[in-house]
Amino acid sequence: MSKSYKSISKGLQEAVDYSNGKKVAVKEYRPIQVDVKELRKRIGMSQTKFASSFGISLGTLRHWERGDRNPNGPALVLLNLLAKDPNTILSVLQEN
Repeated sequence: MSKSYKSISKGLQEAVDYSNGKKVAVKEYRPIQVDVKELRKRIGMSQTKFASSFGISLGTLRHWERGDRNPNGPALVLLNLLAKDPNTILSVLQEN
């Protein structure tokens, strides 16, 4: 077996073990929830501007701000990045 195959096989077995509840040395990244309304206000954007700037539907943004839905997946990662360093994210997006 090649070194690559052994590595992939080991990783796959660890993933199966983890999903079955076994203790394995897995690092799991779970972004923290963000107060979207507070973040938007801190950045100084209206709901419409915030939604359009970050590719979020206005309806979804309003649900997040009311708290009847929570962002997840890539949206939550983006919101965490914005919470930590909004100026960098905004400057990257404005370069296009």
